[in-house]
Amino acid sequence: MTQQELEELISKTESDRIEKTISTRDYKKFAEAICAFANDMPRHNLPGYLLIGVKDDNTLNGSTITDQDLQYLASVRSDGQILPQPAMTVEKISLPGGDVAVVTVQPSVLPPVRYNGNVFIRVGPRRAIANEHEERILTERRSVLAKTFDNMPCTEAHLKDLSLIAFDAYRQQAIAPEIIEENHRETELQLASLRFYNIMTHCPTYAGLILFGNNSRYFLPGNYIQFLQFPGNSITDIPVDQAEISGDLVTMIKAVELRIKSINTTKLIHYSGFQEKLVPDYSEWAVRELLMNAMMHRDYASNSPIRFYVFSDRIEIHNPGGLFGESNTGNFPNVNAYRNPTIAEALKVLGFVNRFGYGVRRAKALLSENGNPEPVFHLAETGVFTVIIYKKTSS
Repeated sequence: MTQQELEELISKTESDRIEKTISTRDYKKFAEAICAFANDMPRHNLPGYLLIGVKDDNTLNGSTITDQDLQYLASVRSDGQILPQPAMTVEKISLPGGDVAVVTVQPSVLPPVRYNGNVFIRVGPRRAIANEHEERILTERRSVLAKTFDNMPCTEAHLKDLSLIAFDAYRQQAIAPEIIEENHRETELQLASLRFYNIMTHCPTYAGLILFGNNSRYFLPGNYIQFLQFPGNSITDIPVDQAEISGDLVTMIKAVELRIKSINTTKLIHYSGFQEKLVPDYSEWAVRELLMNAMMHRDYASNSPIRFYVFSDRIEIHNPGGLFGESNTGNFPNVNAYRNPTIAEALKVLGFVNRFGYGVRRAKALLSENGNPEPVFHLAETGVFTVIIYKKTSS
């Protein structure tokens, strides 16, 4: 944004596309504003602007915007309180009267967007929580805009193919309690508001089947984890243990977590003279993080499963689907693009993912702390994404 463009924005009164504030650390206000702009209730199909350092009377308050302020604003996008993640940029522009931080928020293609379980919208110059009718408008809009596979309707499936008990448990975590208490909509609309049902085609989305499907493999043949454990370091060995882990997403995660625990033996390591301690072969949480990454980013349209292979000297995770979107071999893992944004959102809501865009880096740090070698990534632009985790060597 140029200085002239910013001055033109400042000269305009607050509206459904512009909000001004002088606070640099009001997280709640920032998050609500970003959420509202992302929902684009008036359907301008244009970005909204949060201007920090500007008073209501269109004058500047002489702010000095620091790098820490910009990082604080940028964190609103990725800390998982706004779901699905908004598309936004943060920049500082210095004017004669002071600095202005400009947060530019693009309209979401996956509305409704929620902050802390609430759907915020702009009603003229003010923010509000969407009522049932407004939320339904946003839900119907998403049915037209949705482009990712997990948000596409599975026209072969029906409501009976979903576990409504599992969905209700999820809803308790995803939506603010006061909204649930006031919500008297039919089940289909409740599912649709969270992107698990398409009300235009009257069928579940693939995300709904992945998360709550009674038999998701009927519709998604590759939606399972192939577990193989070999006695040596070659795939030609006869496996000592094998399983096809399938079911809804939570069931699969819990089952594979038990497998991770069972394969992770410990060794007695001597250090500092006569002292000794037990050290595991792998950082359990690092393996878990990398597996969560695979389940979040895999190509669910593929008939190939996630392959989780355990050898005597390493673990290999083979994930159908290469790098996606703006991610490439040059910027991985610092730049993330979500092939399955609704699945990513669900993993965050369920507590399996703590922060977006942080899993691979956290896994590398945990492996280093445990004494494991650096994991090796084979990054294919298409096809299969592979990570190799080597066992801790004795010392």
